[in-house]
Amino acid sequence: MSVFSVKIKGLSSADDVFSTLANRVVLVVNVASKCGLTPQYSGLEALHKELAPRGFSVVGVPCNQFGGQEPGSPEEITTFCATNYGVTFPMTEKVDVNGDSRHPLYDLLTATADSDGHAGDIRWNFEKFLVGKDGAVLARFSPMVSPDDAVLRAEITKALG
Repeated sequence: MSVFSVKIKGLSSADDVFSTLANRVVLVVNVASKCGLTPQYSGLEALHKELAPRGFSVVGVPCNQFGGQEPGSPEEITTFCATNYGVTFPMTEKVDVNGDSRHPLYDLLTATADSDGHAGDIRWNFEKFLVGKDGAVLARFSPMVSPDDAVLRAEITKALG
């Protein structure tokens, strides 16, 4: 199943986020505004701006399941991201990434293991999934892997072709 076939609403609209991203390479990241890793927003935005002309997009997926670190409303999240980090990449509605209420997107993503062999539940905010132009999950990266990590960037470049 293609990630692009999964329906997920935008943070500030009912539009399906992935409907406009088919045939692009996408980095899906579960995000939070009050986390020690929140400064990764800067690197994600830089990556998005640099590579968007080549067919790349970051997609942020707000989640409040880890220490209640994304408690805000859609408006509060949008304002926080734009004001503090200049975020222009697409953001989805706030969803659960683990448990019985896990969004179908994460049912698909979490089947992929990272380089340490971890598959299954999301461990923390800012876990990253690289999705190819065909909607297949290509790689999974730990929350501790920064957006400017050489291995992450190499995988994105390879997927862009």
